[in-house]
Amino acid sequence: MTLLNSYFGNFGGMYVPQILIPALYQLEDAFVSSQKDKNFLMKIKYLLKNYAGRPTPLTLCKNITKGTNTKIYLKREDLLHGGAHKTNQVIGQALLAVRMKKKEIIAETGAGQHGVATAMICSLLNLKCRIYMGKKDIQRQNLNVLRMKLMGAKIIPVSTGTQTLKDACNEALRDWSGSYEKSHYMIGTVAGPHPYPTIVKEYQKIIGKETKQQILDQEGIFPNLIIACVGGGSNAIGIFSNFIKNEQVNLIGVEPAGKGIDTGKHGAPLQNEKIGIYFGMKSAIMQNQEGQIQESWSISSGLDFPSIGPEHVFLKKNNRVKYVSITDDEAINAFVTLCKKEGIIPALESSHAIAYAIKIMNKNTKKKQIIIVNLSGRGDKDLITVENFLKNKRKLK
Repeated sequence: MTLLNSYFGNFGGMYVPQILIPALYQLEDAFVSSQKDKNFLMKIKYLLKNYAGRPTPLTLCKNITKGTNTKIYLKREDLLHGGAHKTNQVIGQALLAVRMKKKEIIAETGAGQHGVATAMICSLLNLKCRIYMGKKDIQRQNLNVLRMKLMGAKIIPVSTGTQTLKDACNEALRDWSGSYEKSHYMIGTVAGPHPYPTIVKEYQKIIGKETKQQILDQEGIFPNLIIACVGGGSNAIGIFSNFIKNEQVNLIGVEPAGKGIDTGKHGAPLQNEKIGIYFGMKSAIMQNQEGQIQESWSISSGLDFPSIGPEHVFLKKNNRVKYVSITDDEAINAFVTLCKKEGIIPALESSHAIAYAIKIMNKNTKKKQIIIVNLSGRGDKDLITVENFLKNKRKLK
């Protein structure tokens, strides 16, 4: 029997081998008790401020909106220590691991952002760290692999399946099944078996909390739109969470359309709405006609995942969040635009959300509106990918 509700409507749950149930109960118990422990909560608050560098700023983009009545603000999670929103939640999970007297951390990573954040906090708290990463992602994200190694993490290449995040998740879960008594599996997003979606959401709420106060300080009103990219969906849940009850604020999640939804080469499970069991949860999953997990695709390795956190499915079913998609081409164009016009290099993940904000702005340039985009990470890790893409398109000389 769980202490917290393990479902978001009909989605979520705890679909894992029996051997992992005690470990998940232990984690839930540690999380619930920690929420009543003032000293524990103070440790998180201290590290968020003095190690991670919170609060992150809310930056107005004055150049890309020139000639329109739209204001676009960026919530600058790219400026968080480690370069992405991932740092928020690894602090909480690492302190939970210490609370459970576990000295080893297992993690998986796609773009490397969660891996870097995990390696950072393990170094700080003297925890052993091993990180599973698909071979394809290791090639795409060499810079982050080097950062993880420098901070003492052991990188375990995954050569099965598509050699991406999906396969890294499977291998990490398999490792945890045999080592849970001494290790904690630090899932990087609001996906996986209960209680992970609830725990990760709790630690990412800080993004929405800060955003609400900052936009009220700068504009005195709520924004019309908040837009965030969605792979597993942690940065989106983080910024949406404090606005879900404010129904005048439209919330938009942007999935990767890859080479186009119609091509099947995408990572947008909510566009098909097929529900199934995967990675310990009941959620939307990309499936072929035989019901097998379908390979996902995105130029952004952090969004290259065939499923999504269960709360996003719930929010879509209840029409509180609208989910759209952006292609690789559109994301790259937004990446280049933000670099050239605002002097900010966004992560390819975040570029999907920026692309949709620009699309909304250009649809009606006279409309007076305030849009906030969660800039979930910085893009130095993606420079080689972007360079190769533009060379192939002959757009870079």
